Amino acid sequence: MTTQKPDMSCARVVQYKASGLDKIYRHNERRNESYGNENVITEMSRYNIHFKDPGDETYTEIFRRLEAEGVISTRGLREDATLLDEIIIDVNTQYFEDHGGYEYAKRFYEEAYHFIEKKFGTEHVVSAVMHADELNTEVSERLGKDVYHYHLHAMVIPVVEKEIRWSKRCKDPELRGTVKDVIHQVSHSKKWASDIPERDERGEIVLRKNGKPKFRKSYSILQDEVYDHMISHGFTGFERGERGSTAVHLDTLQYKIEKDRERLAEIEGRIEQARLDYEPALEAKRKIEEIDSLGKKNITGKVVLSDKDYQDLTALAKEGLTSRSTIWDMHRTIEYYRDGFNRYATKYENLRDKYEELAEKTRPFLDAMEHFPELVNAFVNKLKDLFRDKAAREQAEKERQIAEREKQRAMRKLTKKGRDLER
Repeated sequence: MTTQKPDMSCARVVQYKASGLDKIYRHNERRNESYGNENVITEMSRYNIHFKDPGDETYTEIFRRLEAEGVISTRGLREDATLLDEIIIDVNTQYFEDHGGYEYAKRFYEEAYHFIEKKFGTEHVVSAVMHADELNTEVSERLGKDVYHYHLHAMVIPVVEKEIRWSKRCKDPELRGTVKDVIHQVSHSKKWASDIPERDERGEIVLRKNGKPKFRKSYSILQDEVYDHMISHGFTGFERGERGSTAVHLDTLQYKIEKDRERLAEIEGRIEQARLDYEPALEAKRKIEEIDSLGKKNITGKVVLSDKDYQDLTALAKEGLTSRSTIWDMHRTIEYYRDGFNRYATKYENLRDKYEELAEKTRPFLDAMEHFPELVNAFVNKLKDLFRDKAAREQAEKERQIAEREKQRAMRKLTKKGRDLER
């Protein structure tokens, strides 16, 4: 018998440059027609909750508008710099199932959103949405009903306050070196810079090789802040995510193949578990059908039982008095397990085909990596540069089109105003 893992919180940060904003916008705001994640049930997307709704604007359009309005500043920002951070907050599915499900999740993530507001500033939050449309297949199968994984996606602009001072060339000597203006500068690195030293088991500061203190990772600090905030606001019963655990995302074909292997093994295990659960449920259904078919009606409409049927029925009735709820629970889950078995059998076949196709396509690449790693790395880096240049050109074209639309809108306003004055 497996021991259930403790409920644990998780707070992750994903960086997005200009080239990635449209894709994550379509995913988070459910603007796609289909999703790579097969567990997204689009019919359930109406239950997603926005705590900060971007409205009709895309993430890119909101960012550029705030820049134009002076709410944020991109002064000194590199062309390929991070523009938005995605903060993903969640606790494992079973936690919400045990505490009230959907309604509890709404209250939980509304409070988590208030934490985001406090940390980043409401004006710097582009979107915050609780997804309630992603099926958790493992919990669904275990509980015999559809259970969804609730989690929060918050898109924020990483901003720090920066003082702009008068230069030494200022004509007024009294102003030189004083604060001229305070801007809200977009800077992921400065926003997430940590000044909290890391300590060992004895509480002593951990030092680097050069003798300077080693600082805690800012994402680990975020885990603490989210946990402390939620606990202080009455949301208990879960633990902070494990310290020091990091998810390594390797953007290589080898990593994708390895993940496919893991998923394949996982689905094979689920199919076997579904089969083990399905067989006793099927036997229970047969028993129920036997009970339903007992006896025959005579010409008066009364049901006549044979001696054997009568004895079987009375024995089952006595047993059923003590296990009636169990029988009906099994009866209710029979169709669910059958559907689940068929669903995973199909998914397994599709995934195995995809894995074999991917392994065949990537074999030359992996062979080249093994024998000529330096040449392959140089080739991959060149491709990255080409894609980066292409993304920059596409982004520049989008911004040009946005600027052109704004210019045309302004011209129409001026023309209309001129006509009004003529009248």
